[in-house]
Amino acid sequence: MYFTDRGIEELQRRRGEEEVTFEWLGDRMQEFVNLNPDFEIPVERLATWLARLDDEDD
Repeated sequence: MYFTDRGIEELQRRRGEEEVTFEWLGDRMQEFVNLNPDFEIPVERLATWLARLDDEDD
C-alpha cells in the first residue's frame, strides 16, 4: 500500500456518494496548487492523465 492510498481511501469514504463536475474538480485542483505551489507538477500530471484516459495513442 502506498502512503497516498490512505488519502484516496479517505476521499472515497468521506465524499464517495457526492457527484461533482470536472469543472468543480479543476477549480479545486487550481485552488490546491495556489495554496501548495510545490505540487504544481504532480497536479498537472494527474490532470493531463485524467484528460487523456480515453486516448488510443497512450
